[in-house]
Amino acid sequence: MTRTDAMALLERFRAGTASRDEVLRAFQAAPVAELGFAQVDLHRSLRKDFPEVIYAENKTPRQVLDIARKIIRHEGRLLITRATAAQARLVRRHVPRIQYHDAARCLTYQRRPLRKRPGTIAVLAAGTSDLPVAEEAALTADIMGNAVERIYDVGIAGLHRLLRQQDALRRAHVIVAVAGMEGALPSVVAGLVDKPVIAVPTSVGYGASFGGIAALLAMLNSCGSGVTVVNINNGFGAGYAASQINALAARETP
Repeated sequence: MTRTDAMALLERFRAGTASRDEVLRAFQAAPVAELGFAQVDLHRSLRKDFPEVIYAENKTPRQVLDIARKIIRHEGRLLITRATAAQARLVRRHVPRIQYHDAARCLTYQRRPLRKRPGTIAVLAAGTSDLPVAEEAALTADIMGNAVERIYDVGIAGLHRLLRQQDALRRAHVIVAVAGMEGALPSVVAGLVDKPVIAVPTSVGYGASFGGIAALLAMLNSCGSGVTVVNINNGFGAGYAASQINALAARETP
């Protein structure tokens, strides 16, 4: 149950269309489901307005399925990140309507899609090799109820490609900039707009990139104002943070 669901239930109770027992059952539900190998947080959406997200890496397909079933039983949506093909096959076999997004390595389930809140999140990728991380960010922001504009292959090796997208950058409430190699894209973007920029370093690059550390350090040392940096390859973290920023902006929009 999200905060929105909780408020709607209380409004129904006040209007006399929901009984006291119905309200009590909803709020007395156990906050944790014990699975032995995992304790599923069933009140995450009440606190965060989105259910617990399953990080599938290093979990068995059966573990992913059992956690997914428990969340879906209580929630209208689900996001699973870093899912392998084997995990996806088992979950899709047992959970109707769940979708596997190969590029993002994510699974999503929505009983009914959330209405998109005002404002756009722009997700930029420096190169095609950065797309798995960029897609993870875009998909996360999308399932959390945001309009997402994907702007790909706009790395600074061809600056004119980025400059052609300035109107889209200015329209966005938040920008996620994903880049490997030397990681310069977020700094350039931050110099062009007055919007928060979430920088995502990727592990794309040759030997001296040290698996993304070069891009990470470059982004942390950005001279562009308003740049915040997440961990290497953490598209999910960037998409989630962008959604929270956009949600705050939407509340302030008249």
